[in-house]
Amino acid sequence: MNKSIQRTEIENIYGKVSPFELKDKLISYASEAKESGTRMLLDAGRGNPNWTAAAPRDAYFTFGHFAVEETRRTLCDGTLAGMPQKKGIAHRFYDYVEKNSGAPEIGLLKKMIDYGIAVKGFDPDAFVFELADGIIGDNYPSPDRMLRHSEKIVIEYLKQELKYDMDQNPIKLYAVEGATAAMCYIFDALIANNIFSQGDTIALMTPIFTPYLEIPHLPRYNFNVIEIKAAALNTQGENTWQYPESELDKLRDPAIKALFIVNPSNPPSVAMNNETIAYLAEIVEKDNKDLMIISDDVYGTFVEGYSSLMRDIPFNTLGVYSFSKYFGVTGWRLGTIALHENNVFDKLLNELDEDKKARAKRRYAALSIHPESIAFMDRIVADSRQVALNHTAGLSTPQQIQMVFFCLFALTDHENIYKKQAISLLKKRQKLLFDGLGIEAREDVHDAVYYTQFDLLQWATNHYGEDFAGYLQQTCKPVDILLRLAEESSIVLLSGGGFSGPEWSIRISLANLSNESYSTIGVVIRRILEQYVEEWKNSR
Repeated sequence: MNKSIQRTEIENIYGKVSPFELKDKLISYASEAKESGTRMLLDAGRGNPNWTAAAPRDAYFTFGHFAVEETRRTLCDGTLAGMPQKKGIAHRFYDYVEKNSGAPEIGLLKKMIDYGIAVKGFDPDAFVFELADGIIGDNYPSPDRMLRHSEKIVIEYLKQELKYDMDQNPIKLYAVEGATAAMCYIFDALIANNIFSQGDTIALMTPIFTPYLEIPHLPRYNFNVIEIKAAALNTQGENTWQYPESELDKLRDPAIKALFIVNPSNPPSVAMNNETIAYLAEIVEKDNKDLMIISDDVYGTFVEGYSSLMRDIPFNTLGVYSFSKYFGVTGWRLGTIALHENNVFDKLLNELDEDKKARAKRRYAALSIHPESIAFMDRIVADSRQVALNHTAGLSTPQQIQMVFFCLFALTDHENIYKKQAISLLKKRQKLLFDGLGIEAREDVHDAVYYTQFDLLQWATNHYGEDFAGYLQQTCKPVDILLRLAEESSIVLLSGGGFSGPEWSIRISLANLSNESYSTIGVVIRRILEQYVEEWKNSR
């Protein structure tokens, strides 16, 4: 395609399509530009991490060999084998450990199994059998919501890493295919159970991951959306990505039925501070007691001492978590939906009028002779398979076991070595980026440092004043800078405006490129901005 035509196409769709769709166009544009030189394509537009957690994978595959041996105990005819058997399996596992001391991460594997038996008090045969049968994948998930021991292990992990509160109110988990599947299931279940109706009012804390902006406007939902903007500034006029009380006060309106949050946020990747959480909890308690909060905590593991709203506002909060970023497992599709047994969703189900209750009773009649008593969490499970296929619901058991192994790895890493490595890597990349930009990164204990959202107009104002900022707005558009990055240096970034952030902001993922690449990106952005400065000076 002619480059000028492609450039025009990108300019025309800017602000009209998802930033991820725009990114694909920019990649195509940058790839063509790259052909004329020797530079590499640097795509910092996506959050897929370029690290993986090796040790728990080694332990997983080593355990897989043990499980295959177990299948050959009951039937072995060449490649045809049987199924693992429960009786005595724990003893056989420890015997396997003794005989295979050189197997990858066999010591870690033993430590993980010991944790379940010694710390959690699991019956040895029952625990090891669930893992072995699960990793082989020879049975449908049972229970379909989540395997029993697996659920307890993952809950322990969420309690450790995200501070989920379980002291007064037990939690149920549903293992799902990542946070994206979780959101689809939740939206559908809320509509199917008449808790939401088309045209209802919901709130989004913005900036936020683009699908949260797009899903509510689909014809199936057609929600009225109120944005709660992270508009707080520090004394230097920089975004702190916290939420002013004036924005949070919008939630006092009981017409707002639900609040959707990514916390830490995406793209700023900054967690809500304690003051914001306390203010939000006060609003819920005093003015909007039935507010349903859906909190996506995927980046919480990158913030030391992070606390989910599942702890601070437990009755009202449904927690979503994905393992994809922290452990480098976007391809595994591992996530959870978490809900306290005593929760606002079930309260609202019980308060539905008789007509809506009758509709729900018909919907779930095949599952129970008392369908009205089915809890909201179990309705999510059923709705994820259109109810009629509820008997085949549930995340595949090998996926659940891999999830458990990641959790056991974190639970037995008492010195938090892996966490420190991951956080250190991101902070190093952040420093390289900002050194390239020629500015200092703002220290913030709430910053997950997974992305950074750089406001070009804010930079222009802070460094050269209102006159230059005005010149920049008059002579170009944010897309022009994205295009120059792609054309001149084969660098692909996303517009922050596509996440309902400041129009002149850009999102840079710190997770998916080599360390040196971030120095390059910083230097190139700085060079382009300084070219605009020179043009401005010459025009005066």
